[in-house]
Amino acid sequence: MPGAFEGLEIVVTGGTGALGTAVVGALLERGATCHVPYIAAAEAERFPHRGHERVRLSGPVDLADETAVDRFYGGVKNLWASIHLAGGFAMEPIEQTDGRNFMAQIEMNLTSCFLCCRAAVAAMTASGAGGRIVNVAARPGLEPRFGAGMIAYATSKAAVAALTQALAQEVVDRDILVNAVAPSTLDTPGNRAAMRKADFTKWARLDDVAATILFLASPENRVTRGAILPVYGKS
Repeated sequence: MPGAFEGLEIVVTGGTGALGTAVVGALLERGATCHVPYIAAAEAERFPHRGHERVRLSGPVDLADETAVDRFYGGVKNLWASIHLAGGFAMEPIEQTDGRNFMAQIEMNLTSCFLCCRAAVAAMTASGAGGRIVNVAARPGLEPRFGAGMIAYATSKAAVAALTQALAQEVVDRDILVNAVAPSTLDTPGNRAAMRKADFTKWARLDDVAATILFLASPENRVTRGAILPVYGKS
C-alpha cells in the first residue's frame, strides 16, 4: 500500500495515544496529511509525530461537544477519511458504576464517535468525492459476556458497533464506506504495566491493528462496509 494515501487529508481522533501514534505513523509513511485533535496539552507535547510537516495538531478539542467537533472538521478541507480512535475505558462492577460514571463512558466512546461520524459525513458529502470512516468497537461490545465487570464500557462499545452498521447502510450511496475494528487486548506499554503476568505474545500488536485500519480507510477498500472486524490477536 505504499503511497496509497498520497495527498489525502485524514482525521485521526485519539491520534496521540498508543494505537493512534501507530496509525498516524503508518499514514505519514504513505503520504497522508493527518489532522489530529487533542484534549490536553500534555498529549500534544509527548506526541512523537508533532512537528512533522504533514501533521496538523488541533486542541483543545472536546470530541463530546457538538460545536467543538463541527468547528474542528470545518477546518479540514477535502476530507477523505475519518478514523475514530478516541475513547475511554473503565473496569467497574455494576455496584460501583453510578449513573454519572455510566454516562461518562457513553460520552467518551459513543457520543464522540457519533459526533465525529456526523461531521465527517457532512464534509464528505459536501466534497462529493466519497470517503471512508473507521470506528473502534471492542470485543466486549461484540461478545457481551466478556463485558462482565465493565458494563458501561461494553455497552458503549456495543452501541458503537450498531452505529457503524446503521451508518454504513445510510451513506453507501454517497460512496462513503463505514467500518469498525474490534480489538481485544492491545499490546501497549500501559497494558503491559497493568497486567504484568499476562502472556503478551497473545495480544494484538499495534502495527498489525493499524494495518487493518489503514486498509479500511484507503481508496483500495472498494467493497467492505458495515464490517466490525475482530482484531483479537491470539487472545
